[in-house]
Amino acid sequence: MIPLNYYLVLSAMLFCIGIYGVLTKKNAIYVLMSIEIMLNSVNINFVAFSAYSGDVTGQVFALFSIALAAAEVAIGLAIFLLLYKRYGTVELNNIKLLRW
Repeated sequence: MIPLNYYLVLSAMLFCIGIYGVLTKKNAIYVLMSIEIMLNSVNINFVAFSAYSGDVTGQVFALFSIALAAAEVAIGLAIFLLLYKRYGTVELNNIKLLRW
């Protein structure tokens, strides 16, 4: 059986990759994908602790988190499509939402 520490290190690495993507990327699609990586790292923690404690509560939380992430992506992509239609770009630096 794989030790719990390996799962935690993998999750921490994925979370750091996600934070790096959110802080450095200027394209909104890349930022959305980085947020998804961060959510998946949290799901790995939920499932790992659930498996090692013998309780299914963490797996249920991970399932709800996946459902919420899917809804978040759908809404985010709809917003980005509208922004692209209006401004012609999804670069976050070029969009000025407060000035219409």
